[in-house]
Amino acid sequence: MPTDSDITAFEASLRGRLLHPGHPDYDEARALYNAMVDKHPAVIVQCRNAADVIASVQFAHNHDLLIAIRGGGHNGPGLGSCDGGLVIDLRLMRSVQVHPDDATVTVEPGCSQGDMDHATHAFGLAVPAGIVSTTGVAGLTLGGGHGYLSRQYGLTVDHLLEADVVLADGSMVTASADQHPDLFWALRGGGGNFGVVVRFKFQARPVRIIYGGPVFWEVEHAKTIMQWYRDFLPSAPTRLCTFLGLKTVPPSAPFPQSIWNRKICALISCFNGSEAEAQAALAPMLKDLPEPLFQHMGAMPFPAIQSLFDPLLPPGLQWYWKGDFFNALSDEAIDIHLHHAANAPSALSLMHLYPIDGAVHDIKPEDTAWANRSATWSMVIAGIDADPAKADALKKWARAYWQALHPHSSGGAYINFMMEEGQERIEATYGDNHPRLRQIKRQYDPDNVFRVNQNIHPG
Repeated sequence: MPTDSDITAFEASLRGRLLHPGHPDYDEARALYNAMVDKHPAVIVQCRNAADVIASVQFAHNHDLLIAIRGGGHNGPGLGSCDGGLVIDLRLMRSVQVHPDDATVTVEPGCSQGDMDHATHAFGLAVPAGIVSTTGVAGLTLGGGHGYLSRQYGLTVDHLLEADVVLADGSMVTASADQHPDLFWALRGGGGNFGVVVRFKFQARPVRIIYGGPVFWEVEHAKTIMQWYRDFLPSAPTRLCTFLGLKTVPPSAPFPQSIWNRKICALISCFNGSEAEAQAALAPMLKDLPEPLFQHMGAMPFPAIQSLFDPLLPPGLQWYWKGDFFNALSDEAIDIHLHHAANAPSALSLMHLYPIDGAVHDIKPEDTAWANRSATWSMVIAGIDADPAKADALKKWARAYWQALHPHSSGGAYINFMMEEGQERIEATYGDNHPRLRQIKRQYDPDNVFRVNQNIHPG
């Protein structure tokens, strides 16, 4: 362990801040998005630039400290922190630069999706990403990145052009199709296994005003809606993303008080195009299905739909996530969904099915580390509540729900929807790409310095 004088000298070399137990800001800095996880690092370095990151990696190496990397901090199992080690906290590195001439965007790793959306929207652009604006760009990207624009444009990693990466030995390289192409391949879905990304460069896409929002139905109609959704999706235009949720109406605005705490089946849509085109694409939803309980669709700026649900999911809630990929949604699977969703342990607990067809399928599984190019849906089951006393109930519900559905899955899960679930699950997620990932891990991080993550072991 470093001595006090070691830490003092290290702190003097930084442009950012160094926090340790006893510092008045330490507890606030170590707090995680998922309050179910509580960790106590020995040192937190709030980095200002790549030089701070390099110095942090070298300091940790010299003093045999475990390293955790924290970007936006949304990681479900709390892998952006560690006990007794050094946390490289990137949240002060939040610059976004848009280059309208070639529609590219350079983004620092502490940015949230909202930071990126705010900058790109002024130019009528967006980088395909997720569905919650507080999500960190770094973790979202390195895990693959699917969301409202995936069916039309593909994954976030499909738009990554290059990345500056601090490696385990403290050196920095640029990874792209032309430079360190093997590392570039691994970064596109392989998580934080290969180094600390201090700059991302993305290709942006035309997006400005979209048409969309949520529609809720009474849960008694859920089977009909899920069957309709299953049949509708393959023929839906790729400019339309509609994901399905089994959930409870939160007891808060903007929802009418008369429907608070009602169990529902929801379809949340985003159409990248004119209102007239959107209404034509969505007409079957309102024509073929029962009368909705609640409808809140309209034209809005793209960042508005990205942040629509942010107030419902503030930092500090209890979270327990389970995920899987699915190629099909059988009637038997629908019945399992409905049985377990009916027993959700809290008003915030939910199941979402996100479509990942369309443009996601245009790229071969072996072309990026993200291997699940043939799946139709990415599912997440999330047990969520503010009360720590409900933690066990959230875990029990999510695990039972997942275990019942897993035999119907296509194998593996989106790593950003996984808790710490062991090597077998990681290997299933990467499938035929896992051996190549291990080979690249041996090349760039043979000692597994970066192992506080969904770890690809170099052994």
